[in-house]
Amino acid sequence: MKQIKSLLIAGLVLMGINLSAQNQSDMRLNEYLVYNTDDFQDDFGQQNAWFELFNVSYGTVNIGGCYLSNDINNLQKYIIPKGDVLTSIKPRQHVLFWADNQPYRGTFHTNFTLAESDTIYFVSSDGRTIIDRIAIQKDIEPNLSYGRTQDGIGSVDGNGEGWQFMSRTSPSTNNAVLEAKSKSAVMAELDPNGGLMALTAMSVVFLALIILFFVFKTIGKLATRNQQHKSDVATEGKITTVKAEENTGEAIAAISTALYLYAVDNEAHDEESFQITMKHTDRSYSPWSSKIYTLRQNPQVKKN
Repeated sequence: MKQIKSLLIAGLVLMGINLSAQNQSDMRLNEYLVYNTDDFQDDFGQQNAWFELFNVSYGTVNIGGCYLSNDINNLQKYIIPKGDVLTSIKPRQHVLFWADNQPYRGTFHTNFTLAESDTIYFVSSDGRTIIDRIAIQKDIEPNLSYGRTQDGIGSVDGNGEGWQFMSRTSPSTNNAVLEAKSKSAVMAELDPNGGLMALTAMSVVFLALIILFFVFKTIGKLATRNQQHKSDVATEGKITTVKAEENTGEAIAAISTALYLYAVDNEAHDEESFQITMKHTDRSYSPWSSKIYTLRQNPQVKKN
């Protein structure tokens, strides 16, 4: 029994590690800047080389415990600290690292620079699996970044299709400029006063009400028809109907007389055929002619 529990625990641990590794594999090296002389500044007001990671998935990825390196022989050169809430990267979001060789400045400052690097490696938390890599181009102008044309899309090594020199740097934001108008902006241009939207909303409501009216009406008719059918089946063969032409004058007179006699209070009725029924009536009072009123009553003596 203990062996089975140990195997189950080990399996759950391995599943957790595997799921974590799958989440980490959704991260991509997205853009980098080697020579920063007049570009983005860090929290200390300094301008240094930087590179960017992008979460291509639609789930949050925690990169705490993963590694960054510029040495294929030392993939565990810089470990991304665990426990920092900022290492949980939300869906389709970016995170910026400063390659300034000043790791004591915080979680997002590495212990190497891009000027001395040929390739950047993003390594899984197991310290061995390379999730993504970028070959660093040294012959690049200052303040000119290199990255993916579309976030997260492009070749693995950074030298092939989907990569380009950026017309503008975009640290911690989208590489492609989203120039398309949003639906709300288009709607504001087409219907500045909101009349079209109000008419559309009212039309939808009334159409829904009309549909519901016909639906409930149809359901009611079907329910009534079904109930009538059940009633007809239940009473079939038990009730004999009399046609109007069979109701002769004598039968109608007899029925009327019987109903009248039944309704009169002082009419005596027999409960059984050929028998006279007499019911005794108890009276709680004495009639005026009762002899009890002519009798003299003896006085009663009350003793104290």
